[in-house]
Formats: sequence, C-alpha cells, structure tokens
Amino acid sequence: MNRLVLAAPHSGSGKTTVASLLCLALRQRGLRVAPFKLGPDYLDPTHLTRAAGQPARNLDSFLLTPERLRELFVRAAAQADISVLEGVMGLYDGRDPASDAHSTAELARLLQAPVVLVIDAGGSARTVAAVAHGLRSFGPDLNVVGVILNRVAGERHASLCEVALAQIGLPVLGFVPRDEALHLPARHLGLLSAEQASWNEADALKAAAHLRLDTLLAAAQAPPLPLPAPAPRRPARRVRIAYALDEAFHFYYPDALDALQEAGAELLPFSPLRDAGLPPDVGGVLLGGGYPEAHADELSANTAMRAALRSFAASGRPVIGECGGLMYLGETLEDTAGRLFEMCGVIPYRTRMAPRLTLGYRDATVLTDSPLAPAGTLLRGHEFHHSVLTHAPTHPAYAWTDSGGRRVEEGYARGHVLASYLHLHWGASAQLAERLVEACS
Repeated sequence: MNRLVLAAPHSGSGKTTVASLLCLALRQRGLRVAPFKLGPDYLDPTHLTRAAGQPARNLDSFLLTPERLRELFVRAAAQADISVLEGVMGLYDGRDPASDAHSTAELARLLQAPVVLVIDAGGSARTVAAVAHGLRSFGPDLNVVGVILNRVAGERHASLCEVALAQIGLPVLGFVPRDEALHLPARHLGLLSAEQASWNEADALKAAAHLRLDTLLAAAQAPPLPLPAPAPRRPARRVRIAYALDEAFHFYYPDALDALQEAGAELLPFSPLRDAGLPPDVGGVLLGGGYPEAHADELSANTAMRAALRSFAASGRPVIGECGGLMYLGETLEDTAGRLFEMCGVIPYRTRMAPRLTLGYRDATVLTDSPLAPAGTLLRGHEFHHSVLTHAPTHPAYAWTDSGGRRVEEGYARGHVLASYLHLHWGASAQLAERLVEACS
C-alpha cells in the first residue's frame, strides 16, 4: 500500500498543482492512483480526481475518528498501486497553534505515510534548504523523504536548490517549472473546480516530465495498514434520493454518498439550474453546498424547479440543505451588488453575501429532531461560507460555543426540513446515513 503525503510550509505553495501533476504522471505510466485531500475541502479534490481518473476522497481527522479515517483510507487505497495525499495549509497547521491536532503532520503519523515537501522555490535557492530543514526538524518523528521544488525558473535554478538540499541530506524528487499555463484560478471560496478551470493536458505532461517518478515510487514504500472488516450486510431498504448536482451545487464527500448507498439509497442527480422538476418517485432531496450566489439569476428564473421543491417539502418528505442549499431553500438571496433574487421559499430565511469569510470546525449539539439526528446528538462539522443570514434563526438546528465563549444557534430544523451552514460528513457515522434513508423511505 504505497503512499505519499505532499505537504508544504504554507497555503499557496502549489500543493494542488504538484499533487495533480504527480497523479497525472503516475496514471500516464499505467499505474492506478488513489488520490486523497486532507481536510474539509470540496474544490482541490476535483483537480486530483481529473488527474488520477479516480474519485479523490477527503480525510479529515476532526470530522472522522482515527479508526474511521484509517478504514476509509484503506478501503480506497487497497486496490491502487500508489496513493497520493495532498496536505492542507502548512505541514503543522491544524485547529490548535500549540499542537499538531488535525494537521497534515498528524495525518501522516496516523497513516504512517512518507512525507514529500512541496516548496515554492521562486526567488530563492539555498534558503530552500533552510525551510526544508526547519520543517523536518520540527517533527523529527515524521518520515520526510524528499522535496519537490515548485515554480522553478529552469534546470540551473533546480540544480542550485539541489546542491543546497544535499547539505541537509534531503533529495530532490523533481521540480515543476514556473509556468502561467499551470495556474489554477480561484474565487472567493478557493480554487475553481476542475469542471470550470483546468490545464491543457499537453502543458501538464510537459511540466510533469520533471518529476522523478522512479525515485518517488521508491520513497512511497510504507508499512502495511490493517484491512478493515467487511461492511456488514444490510437488509434491502431501497429508496430513491435526489441530490442537486450542477455548477451551482456540487459540494459532496464521496464517502458520504457511499454511506447513503450502503444504507439503501439510490442517488439520482438533478440540476436546479436546468431541470423543470425533481426525478420521479424520490423519497428525499439533498441540496449540497456550492455557488448559488454565482448563479442566482438562473436559479431564480427557474420558477418550475422552485415550485417543485416547495411542493415536495410541503408533502412532508425530507429536504436537506447544506450551506449553499440553505441559501437556495430560503426566501431571498442578496448578492454583493445588493441585487435581490427570489429563491425557493421553503424556509423563512433570507441570506446576503458578506465580505468576511466564516470558517472553522464546530462541535455542535442538535437542538431539534431532524431526518439526520435526534435532539441532543453531538455532531462535528465545519463552516466555510461568505453569505450570512439577515436575521436571527427562528427554528435553529444546532448550537455550539464559539472561540469567545458565546453560544451560537444556527440553521433551520422543522418537521422534515433541515437546512444549515454546517457541513457534515455523513460517512463519519453509519447512524447519520441510516437515519436519513429511514426518514426518506
């Protein structure tokens, strides 16, 4: 079960670019690559998925218990020749600045995975060795196996960096040249998804030719991890669940969708942008996160879909909206220019775009029984959004304590409708998916 964790000194070092190029190069060699993204990220995995030709899965040690995280990793990695794991932020950055909790370093230890440092070498040479030395020395128990240099000016620049790194005993495992053709554009929540912006494959393969694949494959050898027990056989309990999937809504964890299918759900994609109605004979609707604000005029103009969702919710069948889904289920959405767009009107909430990003992990308590969990349940999730409610929630779904010690009540839960800014990982616990499938059936 060969594996490599790609880590960096900080965000913006080029981890996604390098990890995607490595997945592409290994795939071109004929290897089966299992890609992973560390942390609660929905956008970087789309680039890894496109490059590897396999779904990239999220591994987050806050949302998942260590046992569940290892289980999901081994399940996906077992049939691959090599796993490529893209880290999050800097190597030691997590929830707590005084520890490695929920960081890339913690995950590398948990999976006993070799670590490759991705270092932006632009404007430096010998200093690259100082940065690498600091990262390796700060976590001496990590197995740091080498460096991939990013944004390199050319062969001579790479050679200068390699001489410096040799002085601290770290090999160069390849480099990626500085090239605007490799730039991955971003917007307010992060990179554009691979469906909206990607490289020309010829440019990517040309850049990937500088990666030393034989050396990387040798460095990826790691101790075996125990195989998880086979998933228990569940009784047939088929129900059709529609889930929004288009340019406006596409934030889902593959393992969470798998958990719903394992619990007995047949998942049917639909487009709130283009479809006039929901798929037939569905027992529930999921509206994941995404960019409804970027498509607000089209979503508002599709009055048939908005009416279909109102009718479906009024029938008493479960409707779940997560982040962007909450915005769409509300009455109105106000964009950054102050324009007001009518949304579905399923919940009596109004949202507007705000300049400040709300983000962070949350230890939440369920306040009201919902299709996902009974009141009093403790759940872990994360927030990542630029919109806010224009008013206090009237039927809050969750409560937690913020960093200042204040109680926060958030979301909407009433009857079979649940909407929240909180992103949950339904793959974290079988009970979440099983309860939702039961409610939909």
